[in-house]
Amino acid sequence: MIKILRIVLVLLALLAIGFVGMRFYTKSFSPSSTAEFEQGDLDIMVEYCQPAKKGRLIFGPQTSKALVPYGKWWRTGANEATVITFTRNVTIAGRPLKAGTYTLFTIPEQNDWTIIINSEVGQWGLSYDETKDVLRVPAVSVKKSDSVEKFVIDFNEQTNGADMILRWDNVEVTVPIRTR
Repeated sequence: MIKILRIVLVLLALLAIGFVGMRFYTKSFSPSSTAEFEQGDLDIMVEYCQPAKKGRLIFGPQTSKALVPYGKWWRTGANEATVITFTRNVTIAGRPLKAGTYTLFTIPEQNDWTIIINSEVGQWGLSYDETKDVLRVPAVSVKKSDSVEKFVIDFNEQTNGADMILRWDNVEVTVPIRTR
């Protein structure tokens, strides 16, 4: 009995080491990053991982070999799903959202994107439960003349809030976030 218990414990330890090792390995390709914005009593923090273009087609039709196909949900980064936290109630693209921590998903399209705020937090970026969506709003997507190698999230300060900017390859998406 003790021998079986030892074998099980060794297997569990090996699985745990393998899981931690895989996380470090994948983060070496798509490192963690944080985008932060502060204005008065509004703090916004986005925790995400930055995939790189590496010569690949990033956005495109589902029939192409695009890394992120149009019309399908995307974890908006790499590795774990992207997490966004608001310290106070805001509006996103004019729609109300309560303060809290959420997962940020998107559905890229050739023109406008869909921004998804989801209540499930802590999952790996390969799972998405649509029934836990708190908010879905459209966002404007613009093709730029220059290309960005690594996916980046940033903020541009505005009156009563900020525009969250998602940028990768030659695509820039603007998400207006305002205090209520």
